[in-house]
Amino acid sequence: MTRRPAILVVDDEPRSVEVIARVLEEEFDVFTAPGAEEARRILEHEWIQVIFCDQRMPKTSGVALLTEVRERWPDILRIIVTGYTEPDDMISAINEAGIYQFITKPWHPDQLLLAARNAAHLFHLQREHERLSLEMRLSLPAAEARIAARRAEVAQSFHFDALVRAPGSPLSEACLKAAQVATFDVPVLVAGETGTGKELLARAIHYSSLRSEKPFFAVNCGAIPDELLESELFGHKKGSFTGAHVTRIGLLDQADGGTILLDEIGDVSPAFQVKLLRFLQEGEIRPVGSNEAKRVNVRVIAATHRDLHGEVGRGRFREDLYYRLCAMVLTLPPLRERRADIPVLAQSLLDALAAQHGKKARGFTEEALACMQAYDWPGNVRELQNEVTRMLVLARAELLSADLLSPHVVRDAAAATRADRDVAAAIAVPDTGPLKDRVERMEATILMETLVRCRWNKSRAAEELGLSRVGLRAKLDRYGIARGGAFAKSH
Repeated sequence: MTRRPAILVVDDEPRSVEVIARVLEEEFDVFTAPGAEEARRILEHEWIQVIFCDQRMPKTSGVALLTEVRERWPDILRIIVTGYTEPDDMISAINEAGIYQFITKPWHPDQLLLAARNAAHLFHLQREHERLSLEMRLSLPAAEARIAARRAEVAQSFHFDALVRAPGSPLSEACLKAAQVATFDVPVLVAGETGTGKELLARAIHYSSLRSEKPFFAVNCGAIPDELLESELFGHKKGSFTGAHVTRIGLLDQADGGTILLDEIGDVSPAFQVKLLRFLQEGEIRPVGSNEAKRVNVRVIAATHRDLHGEVGRGRFREDLYYRLCAMVLTLPPLRERRADIPVLAQSLLDALAAQHGKKARGFTEEALACMQAYDWPGNVRELQNEVTRMLVLARAELLSADLLSPHVVRDAAAATRADRDVAAAIAVPDTGPLKDRVERMEATILMETLVRCRWNKSRAAEELGLSRVGLRAKLDRYGIARGGAFAKSH
């Protein structure tokens, strides 16, 4: 059974105490005291929530007693019952005793009961507020720790290590440069074919920067018409155009203090390039339909699959905007130049997809990996992910085989493998002939074998052979070695 609120009535007139107690006892536990001394004894032993106290009493006045109560039991709600309403007395009672309410004589029973209910309810609210405040103070460090742990988890998931690659991958050079530029608050242009991981690199830059605790937003500029793109980035006021039923806060405003990725920046129109240039120059945004500009602090990372410098030369992209965006240019290599990365990347994708779809899968057969490494992947990592998804869905065993690949992947991979074999056969070292010819044939064979092993990555082949790219190119031209071609020069 829930305990009722307790009220103490202090008055030196027994009749007055009896009447007040009778009014209150139906809803409250009522304690009575004829004076200050008995009131103190009750307060020390009982959990009192509200005091009704007469002002004019012998020895100790009501204000004096309630001032003492305020100091020793500050939570108790204090009510003065008096027939004297001189302004000076009331002001003194409020300042010294912190009186909750005055009830003047003669009082009405409903007035007395309402004051008691309100005071008891306020006492309950105060205690509940104190409890919640204490819980908040106790739980805040734990909540902050959870938030910090979650933030660290997110940052780690978007770190440069999230761009899966094998040791010595060409992608590592781009990641190294990105890590160096991350802590410098300068605009970055990320170039690369579609599906090479430009957004992943941009996120890694953000979460490795001093802005990591602020928002990151990505918007595909090439997929949105100018009018909607302006509203998306800058926001708009309600009623500024047809369909603008509510005010919208733009992404640049939401990203204040953080980073925004303008993906496919090379696809925006010349008209919108002007608006974007104004923002980059002034650091201010003006929502559509508004006359007020707002200053925001946003780091801009742009990404494109186009040759943006070439677009400037052809007059399709503003030169001043280009230089505003590319304090640092990072180029991501396509998957066909990262063939050594394909096994580890495919396995990483398979592990994630298997967990997502709840299907067991251990890996790929050697034949499947050979086909995937021989294929050129025009759609890059995105196409590889789609292919791994297809293989996982169709698989009946935990080891995924080459027959699960799309027919065009197997066909193109086989064609590339045959071309390598044809060129290799054409430069095989003869058993007879002049030493000079045989040495040149041997050199050509070593060049060809290295290129095939490096999947025609000329930079890696040159490094392995101890040659410069220019030196390697000169030897390939000398011997007529080309991918898909033949050994043209006879010796």
